[in-house]
Amino acid sequence: MDVELTDDASEQMLSLPPKIYLRMGKLILRLKEWPNVSGVKPLRGNLAGSFRLRTGDYRVQFHLKGEVVVVEKIGHRDGFYEE
Repeated sequence: MDVELTDDASEQMLSLPPKIYLRMGKLILRLKEWPNVSGVKPLRGNLAGSFRLRTGDYRVQFHLKGEVVVVEKIGHRDGFYEE
């Protein structure tokens, strides 16, 4: 499965601290194995149709678009789900 980052997600990734950047990179690579990725939770409410994967206090929000996993958002859990 292919994994793509939105422009916003790419910017958010680049602004992460170096150690978190490396952890997020590994997490995003795991998404290539979709749907065999452990720890994925479906989101509800306004975010229904999207999923999240976490590492420590950081989150990756993504959705599926055909055969592509599209990473929408990357960041710290504080305020992560607020628009």
